[in-house]
Amino acid sequence: MRRRRTPAPPSPLPQRDGVDPVRVRLPGEGAWGTVREYLVGRLSGAGEGVVEGLFRRGEVVGADGRALDEGTPFAPGAYVWFHREVAPEIPVPFDVDVVYRDAHVLVADKPHFLATTPRGSHITETALARLRRTLDLPQLGAAHRLDRLTAGLVLFTVRPQDRGAYQTLFRDRKIRKVYEAVASGEPREPLPLTLSSRMEKPRTSLTTLELPGPPNAITHITETARRENLARYRLTPETGQTHQLRVHMASLGVPILGDPLYPEVHPPIPPTDFHRPLQLLAGELHFTDPITGREHHLYSRRTLEAWESYEAWAGEAPQA
Repeated sequence: MRRRRTPAPPSPLPQRDGVDPVRVRLPGEGAWGTVREYLVGRLSGAGEGVVEGLFRRGEVVGADGRALDEGTPFAPGAYVWFHREVAPEIPVPFDVDVVYRDAHVLVADKPHFLATTPRGSHITETALARLRRTLDLPQLGAAHRLDRLTAGLVLFTVRPQDRGAYQTLFRDRKIRKVYEAVASGEPREPLPLTLSSRMEKPRTSLTTLELPGPPNAITHITETARRENLARYRLTPETGQTHQLRVHMASLGVPILGDPLYPEVHPPIPPTDFHRPLQLLAGELHFTDPITGREHHLYSRRTLEAWESYEAWAGEAPQA
């Protein structure tokens, strides 16, 4: 019989700017003499002196909330908490709107360029941290995630005990997501079309690859409008592989406008550049609430700028 994992104790540290403290569980065995020695190895990418600084300032604590010092002995299986040092972030100059909220869920309309949850260099400038701060909802959590460059609807849970029920909707494909995209050119295949392929994203790669093997990525693609060399598409994924829609559109020969990765990787965009956003919008969410039984049909209020005015989006006319 599989043993149940003992839940972690509650954090003794409060959130900071809407961001949870880092929780680390020490290994069950090892040759480290102190907690500091273990964290220096575990956080080797943090920079010289960063871990020592946390201990000197009393910012590493145990389950009882007491600060640990640099000589605190290594205790197998123990938990420690601390707040990561956050570098100054460039504010994303667009608001996060709320399209629906009840006692269990909150659905936000995320702008382009804003990450969904803290990750990498995007910590406080994320939809989750912003909503926690502005709405005073410290227990808010994301049930799924949109790419930072994608705009549109994101489902958050208000209470931690409900999160699993809503995450299961995505895992079991019981929630229907519909996206809009704008691209130039003509697709290689006649539409409507269902693309099915195998996708994998290597851990060290920026891009997702299409490889031989059983399909794990399925997207239904329909062209809904066309004018001159631009077309608007409705994308309905059955699966949720990383960059799935972007990869499938590029494979059709109509990469989504503003995509810095597909079909080829472009130089990194400066963090202050909010020009030419990726023209991909998570426009609709349809699901039956697993707790209340209510039917939800939710729609983004955002539009794709390149379709409204290509010149305003790109600053130039599209090439025929």
